[in-house]
Amino acid sequence: MPGTELFGEEEKKEVMDVLNTGVLFRYNHDAQRKGQWKAKEFEAEIARFTGAKHALAVSSGSTAVSSMLAACGVGYGDHVIVPPFTFVATIEAVLLAGAIPVFAEIDETLCLSAEGIRNACTPKTKAVLLVHMCGAAADIDGILAVCNEKNIMLIEDTAQALGATYKGKHLGLFGRMGSFSFDFFKIATCGEGGVIISNDEQLIKTAEYMSDHGHNHEGDNRGMEQHPIMGTNFRIGEINAAIGLAQSRKLPLMVAKQRANKATIQARLSKIPGLAFRKQCDDAGDSATFFHLLLPSADAAFALHKELGAQGIGTMYWFNNMYHYIKQWDHIKDLSMPYKLVAHELGLPQDLKTMTFPKSDAVMSRLVSFNIRVTWTEAELDAFLGKVEGAVKKVMEGVVA
Repeated sequence: MPGTELFGEEEKKEVMDVLNTGVLFRYNHDAQRKGQWKAKEFEAEIARFTGAKHALAVSSGSTAVSSMLAACGVGYGDHVIVPPFTFVATIEAVLLAGAIPVFAEIDETLCLSAEGIRNACTPKTKAVLLVHMCGAAADIDGILAVCNEKNIMLIEDTAQALGATYKGKHLGLFGRMGSFSFDFFKIATCGEGGVIISNDEQLIKTAEYMSDHGHNHEGDNRGMEQHPIMGTNFRIGEINAAIGLAQSRKLPLMVAKQRANKATIQARLSKIPGLAFRKQCDDAGDSATFFHLLLPSADAAFALHKELGAQGIGTMYWFNNMYHYIKQWDHIKDLSMPYKLVAHELGLPQDLKTMTFPKSDAVMSRLVSFNIRVTWTEAELDAFLGKVEGAVKKVMEGVVA
């Protein structure tokens, strides 16, 4: 991922600014910190980059989703529509909020479809938790139409889609709130971290209270701050925020390089007959973190995954992935926890042990993805594509034969 490709002196400088003050905590200690407020600067940089009015940095993408759900009032027994293809943290956040996940089908955007959401709605549906998977937009127009018709909230888990837009507007700004992950495997990283964006000031304030035990952060006496609500510790630390700040300043370069490399890859692989690609709702807005191949069959996709692996090229065959697709989520299907959840008490409206997702399976079983690197030289990208082209043609010839 680009973030880990571009560590340098900028990140070291921001971290040393923090260490030189000795203030690792993001709040208070105004005099001691000597003007260094890395979390605040990080938030301002992400707000500027995305065009959001407000941003809040927290400890992870997972806690960002939990904070959004809390701020939006999602809780006990509420039904939340979720995709079967996402990082499992999306589902965990819903369950730990006391809400009930309701799974809907995806389409070739790799995201929830408007039709899937409509079919999954129940009388208790309060929100759609839309995940813009692998850096590109879902069918925003269609999904917003369903949400408006059904009077349900749209909340965006944009963990993997920093830098992605739809019709010129950054993802995460179409629903009530949006969140990004800055963990080690994202487009920009601070080791562990997350950011929430919204144009609603009160929602951001509530998420901030939630992320720090309900503190309202007014004044410079932590022991005397008021607590408008209860909360927990989802705070980001100043060192993580410092790294995120340096990384966020590189985002325009990262996204531009990825998009240029994607264009080269697309031009080369489009010449192979029978090979298809992920459906794009706004191709120009793709953050281009991944490139996605849709093979004619599941057998062809798995064969390509193995063939490229044998050549030292890592790909994702998400259909068998333990973290990202419901097919392997036995712990979710069993609601395996050492303590009782609301979902144990109320039950799930779907029997996840027997339920099938034929439309999602039809996409996922044929999908092979690989990362787009920022630091590829022209020669490196050419050599990489030569291997991919050869492997795809070999597999496709076998399919035709």
